[in-house]
Amino acid sequence: MAQSEGLTSSPYSLYGLGVINQTSIGKFNSMGYSGIGLRTDTGINNLNPATYSLIPQNSFFYDIGIVGEFNSFENNSDSESKTTLNFSNLAFAFRIDDRLGAGVTLIPYSDVGYSLLGIQTNIEGSNELFESNVTGLGGLNDFRFNVGYGLTETLRFGLSASLLFGNIEETESLEIGSGYFELTETTNYSGFRLGVGAQFDLTDKITIGGTLQLPVSLSGSLKRSVLKTLVESEIVVEEDEGDSVADFKLPMELGFGLGVKLGDFLTVSADYKKNFWDNTNQSEKIGVYQDQDIYALGLEYVKNPKGRKYGDRIRIRTGFNYDNGYLAINNKKIDGYNFTIGVGLPTGFFTNSYLNLSYSYGLKGQIENVLIEENYHVLTLNLSLEDLWFKKRKIR
Repeated sequence: MAQSEGLTSSPYSLYGLGVINQTSIGKFNSMGYSGIGLRTDTGINNLNPATYSLIPQNSFFYDIGIVGEFNSFENNSDSESKTTLNFSNLAFAFRIDDRLGAGVTLIPYSDVGYSLLGIQTNIEGSNELFESNVTGLGGLNDFRFNVGYGLTETLRFGLSASLLFGNIEETESLEIGSGYFELTETTNYSGFRLGVGAQFDLTDKITIGGTLQLPVSLSGSLKRSVLKTLVESEIVVEEDEGDSVADFKLPMELGFGLGVKLGDFLTVSADYKKNFWDNTNQSEKIGVYQDQDIYALGLEYVKNPKGRKYGDRIRIRTGFNYDNGYLAINNKKIDGYNFTIGVGLPTGFFTNSYLNLSYSYGLKGQIENVLIEENYHVLTLNLSLEDLWFKKRKIR
C-alpha cells in the first residue's frame, strides 16, 4: 500500500510523472471538467484559449484556488486513507483590443506523493532479507500564456504556450545491522508545449469548439546523493550531479466540445478528448502507455442571472467525467470516473465575481492482482473575481 506525505496521496502517482491533474479553474471544476465548447465571457476558461477573445472591455479577471482531497485505498489484503491540501491554480485574464484578449495561468500539471513501506529484498549471495522504505514527492507545473482573437463575431481562434517544469524526488532508506543507507534521486524535467483552440457559434445558443495540444519531449536530468552511516559517529555523503535520464514524452491531445444555452437559465457542456499515448512508445516496468479517451458532461442552472434577489443569481452546477486511463498494468487499463457538484455564490450585483465551491467524488482502479482501488473526495474553493479598469465613473 502507498501512503502520501506530499501534494497527492494516490498510489498511482508512483508511475511516470505522477497523477496527471485534471483540476480546472472556477466553475468548470463542478461541471465535470468540461468547457471546450462553452462560450464564456464572465470568467476565465482555460480549457480553450479561443475564449479569451470574449473578455469584456475594461474587465480584468482573477482566479485563485485551493483543493483538499481525501483518499482511501484498498487491495486484496489491506486498506488505508489519507488527506491532502494543495494549491490548485492561479490565473488572470484581460482585454487587449477589440476581439483580442490574453491571460496567464499556473496550474499543477502532475502530482507525486507516495510511500512504500517494508519492501523486502534478498541480500545477494545469501538467504537473508532486508527491508527498505521508498518515498516519492514532487510533480510538474504548467505555466501557460493564452491569447484569443475573434476573427468574426461567431468565429474565434486561440493560441497557448506552456512552460512545463518541476522535479520528482525519490528516496530509498534501509538499515542493515548498525548501518544506515539512504539514496535520494531527484529528477528535473522541463519543456515547452504549444496548443491551439477554436470556437464557432452555430447559433446564438449553440457553440462548438476544438483544441489541439502538440506532443513534446520533456528533457530530464538526474541528481543522486547517497548517505551512509557505518557507525554512529561516522557519516559519509556522496553526490553525483552528472547523470542524465531519458526524455519523457507527452502525447498529442485532441479535444472537441459542445456548449448549449437553453434560455437564460440552463447551460449544457459536453466534451471529448483523445490523448495519443501509443505514439510515445513508452512503458513502465510493469505497465505500458496506451491511448486515452476522456468524456465529460456539465450542467449549470441559474434562476435569473440579473435578478435583484441574491438567491436568483446563485449558480448551481453538476457534472460527470469518465477517463478510460492511459497506463495499462498486466494488460488492464487504470480507468476512473467522478461526479461533480457545486455552486457559484455572487459577491456583488454589478460584477462577474463569484465564490465557486465544488465537490467531486471519484473512483480509480480496481481490486485485482497488484491493482489498488482508490476512492477520493475532492473539495475545491475558487475566488473568481472581476475588476473593472479604465472605466469612467458617472456622477449624477
